[in-house]
Amino acid sequence: MFDTLAYATKLKAAGFTEQQAKAQAEALVSVVNENLATKEDLAELKVDIIKWMVTMAMAQTALVFGIVKLFAS
Repeated sequence: MFDTLAYATKLKAAGFTEQQAKAQAEALVSVVNENLATKEDLAELKVDIIKWMVTMAMAQTALVFGIVKLFAS
């Protein structure tokens, strides 16, 4: 989580006005929140990838059995 207060405080210490520091912190937190994945996002993605891999493995197995059965006749 992004600490906007600490960030704004550092900007003020570097010479930004309070209004500039607040605007910069708000802009940065919106970018961070919109573009970075959370641990929950990654966990959901991991589950989706595992489901996809299992489905593809089953499809490949069925395809191999079908081909073997086709040529074994």
